[in-house]
Formats: sequence, structure tokens, C-alpha cells
Amino acid sequence: MSNRRNFIKTGVIGAVGLNLLPAINSFANEPERVRPANAEKFKLRFAVASDGHYAQPDTESDVFYADLVKWLKKEHSDNHLDMVIINGDLVHNRPDLLKKVKETYLDKLPAPYYTIPGNHDFADAAVWKSVFGYEDKYAVDKGDIGFVFANTADTKGGYVCPDYNFMKASLDAYKDKKMVFVILHIAPHIWNPEEKGTFVDCPEIVALMHSYPNIKAVFHGHDHSLDGIRYTGKLPHLFDSHFGGSWGTDYKGYRIVEVTLDDKITTYQVNASQNPRLNTNKL
Repeated sequence: MSNRRNFIKTGVIGAVGLNLLPAINSFANEPERVRPANAEKFKLRFAVASDGHYAQPDTESDVFYADLVKWLKKEHSDNHLDMVIINGDLVHNRPDLLKKVKETYLDKLPAPYYTIPGNHDFADAAVWKSVFGYEDKYAVDKGDIGFVFANTADTKGGYVCPDYNFMKASLDAYKDKKMVFVILHIAPHIWNPEEKGTFVDCPEIVALMHSYPNIKAVFHGHDHSLDGIRYTGKLPHLFDSHFGGSWGTDYKGYRIVEVTLDDKITTYQVNASQNPRLNTNKL
């Protein structure tokens, strides 16, 4: 695993006492994926990918983005995607390139997509709206399911807590929905003391989310070395590795979330680059 140099201190994959929610890990190079019983029809099926880091020096940024589009087109062709979420760090300290990333790559995704800034996007509400047509915090209504997106960084790359008033108003508006998913690039909780430079401590935000029982999961990017699940209380926080950048898990990929017609949720991480190989033996 590569070091993140001076970007942030790398986190540890997994955490003590973690259990999977009704979810599994699955990889693209396995012959079959485990599916819920009524796998053929979903109320909603979407992908979450993060950390493309376009224009990071000495990386193949265009390859990373072209691969993501290719992978998600295949995912959509094989089993349909209703939407795609790009959870922060679309570019690497170059907000002037956000428009290029949108027009060259993201607009070619096979399903409607939603984005949120990360700490390397150096973007505020005005910048985000000028590129994507919406601000850096917003909510998306998908019938029985609601999504709340909020920025966790400032325009200089500093980590900030999500806007409390916005979060509360959005969650109040969605309190009668069957389920809500929250999208935050940087996790608002520090699980281990050594992660003080990795995440941001936002106890008010965590307590707020805990007060809404219909929040089923929170999705984070940011730490490219994490591709699993952690908890605050009973609330699951899910990470999706990375599809770009120079450090993190050996493979690049994305997370799939499936909501069945009877409101069961399954999520798994996809090793889209199929690196490293699994269970290889010489006989």
C-alpha cells in the first residue's frame, strides 16, 4: 500500500468490533456475486465512487476516469444502475478542471449522477453550482428514499463539519421516508486517536444523524485505504476505496448499493481493476 505522503495520515482497513449490516463484500473477478432473494428487481440500485484526483501529478488521471466510465457502463449493462454518486475529490487541487472532468467523463456515465466536493476540490457552493448546476449541499428525493449531500471541506482543503442547520432541515423534510442515505466525503467521527488527521470530529452531526431512525447508512470517500464499514452506535458508515489517486488499496473500484422492493439493503465493494488477483496458487 502506498503512503499518502503529506495529504492525510492513512487509516487502518477495518476497525475493532465491526460487523457487516445486511451487506456483503463482493469482487468483480469472482465467478458469482451473492444476491438478495429477489435480486432481479430493485427499488433502487446505485453506485458510489470517490477520489478520482484528476490532475494529481505523476498519475494517469485520464485513464482512471476512462476506466470508471467503462466499469459503470458495464455495471449498468449487466444489471442496471438508477444513479451514480461521485463522493468528492473529483480533481486534485485544480477546481478549474472540474468542468473538464464533468464534460469529458462524468457526462458519459450511463445513469444520472450526483457529486459533492472533497477537500481536494477547493470548491464552495458558487463554484459547484457554476459547474454542476447545484450547490455544495442539497437533497435528492427518490420517492420512498431520500439522499442528503453535504460539503465537508473549505476552499483551501481544510476539513469542516457539515452545515448543521442544512442537515437538520433536510432530515426533517425526509423524516417520513422509509430510508435516507447521507453522503459526506470526510467522515464526521474519529474512531481511533491516530486518525485525527484523517477525519473530522463532529459530535453534533453524529448525534443529529442518530436521532433519525430512517437514516440507514452514511457514505464516505477520502481515505483511499478504507473499503469496508464502521459504526457510530448502530449507524453504519461505508467507504468505497478509490478510483484514482496515487495511494490507497492496491485495487481501484466502487461500491454498489441495492434496495429491494421489500426495502432490504445490500451493499458490496467491487474490485473493478481486478488487482490484486485473489486466491492465486502455483501447483
